[in-house]
Amino acid sequence: MKRRIAILGSTGSIGTQAIEVIEHHPDLFSVEVLTAYNNAELLVRQAISLVPNIVVIGNEEKYEFVKAQLENFPVKVFAGLKSIAEVVELDSIDMVLTAMVGYAGLLPTLNALRAGKAIALANKETKVVAGELVNKLAAEKNVPVIPVDSEHSAIFQCLTGEAHPGIEKIILTASGGPFLDKSFEDLGAVTRKEALDHPNWCMGDKITIDSASMMNKGLEAIEARWLFNLRPDQIDVVIHPQSVIHSMVQFIDGSVKAQMGVPDMRMPIQYALGYPHRLKSDFPRLDFTQFSKLTFETPDTKKFRNLAISLEVMKKGGNLPCVMNAANEVVVDAFLNEKVGFLEMPSLIEQVLGKTVFLKNPTYEDYCSSDSEAREIAKQLIK
Repeated sequence: MKRRIAILGSTGSIGTQAIEVIEHHPDLFSVEVLTAYNNAELLVRQAISLVPNIVVIGNEEKYEFVKAQLENFPVKVFAGLKSIAEVVELDSIDMVLTAMVGYAGLLPTLNALRAGKAIALANKETKVVAGELVNKLAAEKNVPVIPVDSEHSAIFQCLTGEAHPGIEKIILTASGGPFLDKSFEDLGAVTRKEALDHPNWCMGDKITIDSASMMNKGLEAIEARWLFNLRPDQIDVVIHPQSVIHSMVQFIDGSVKAQMGVPDMRMPIQYALGYPHRLKSDFPRLDFTQFSKLTFETPDTKKFRNLAISLEVMKKGGNLPCVMNAANEVVVDAFLNEKVGFLEMPSLIEQVLGKTVFLKNPTYEDYCSSDSEAREIAKQLIK
C-alpha cells in the first residue's frame, strides 16, 4: 500500500522538495494533507496538482481565497493553526512530515505522536524546545521519529545496525556559512542580503540566517542530544566547508563512520519518507574527482557566539533551550527586517536568557509560558 503523507509546511524549501520526491515515486506515496501558513497561491497550485484530501492555510485571512480556488476539486479546506494541529490526527495519515518553521511545529508534532503517526522530522525546534517530552511520547506510542536534517539523517544512517552503547561521540559538520572567512569586526557590518547568500545550500530565510550565525548548528547539537539519547559531551561540531560529509559517528573502538553525498536535501527527505527502505533516485551523484580536498577545522565560538550559547544551554537543559529558541526566532526576524545588526543577535539572546526563570523539569505548559515570556522580553529589548 502507498504511504499516505501529511506535509506540514508544504510551500517551504523542505515541503516543495518533499513533493518532488513523492511525485518521483507515485507508486509508493500519496499526499493526504498539505498545510502552509501564508503562501496561499503556491498551496493552491500544489493542491490542484496533488489533489490531497485536505489542505489547511494557517493564515485565516486567506481561507476564502483558497476555498474559492479549490471549489471545483475534491479537496476539503480548513484554516488556522488549530486546524493544522488537529489534522495530523486523521486515521488516513500514515506519516507526518513536519517541515514548519520554528516553535509552531511543536504542537502538531506532539499531536501526531499521540495519534500514533510516524514522524519525518524537519522541524528541529520540536526537539530543541521539548526533546525529553517528545522522546517520552514517542516511546509510549512506539512511534518512529526519522530525522530529515542532512546532519541528523547522516548520523541516523551511520547508526543503522549499530548498538547504542558502542557510540563514543557524534561529529556534526558545519559548512561555516557565508562568513567563515570574515573577521569578527567585519561581521558587524554584514547585510541581510549577504547573510542570505549561503555558499552550498538553498534554504528558507530563517534557517539561512541561523546558518550564517551558526545558531543552526547549535540547535542541531541540542536536537541530536535527544534524537540519539546522548550526553552533551558526546557531541562535537567541526567546520567542513565542502558540505560533502554530512556528519560522522565515532565508536568506542576508535573507528569512524561518515555519510557522504552532494548537498541535496531531497536525499535525506527521501530516506526519511521511505525508511526503512532505501529508494532509487536520479539525484546528482558525488564525483570525488571534483573534490581534491576535504577540509575540517574547529569552529570559532568567539566569532560565532550563537554556537557557544547553544552548547552552554544544552548542558544546562531545562527550559533554557526553549527560551533561547524563542529569543532567536524574534531576533532573526528583527535582523531580516533590518531592525538589529548581525552581531546584536547573540547579545540579545544572552540578555533574554538572563532575564527568564530557569525551570529544571518543565511541563508542556511551562514550555508554552517560557516561549511566550522569552518572545516578549526579546521584543522589548529590540524596541
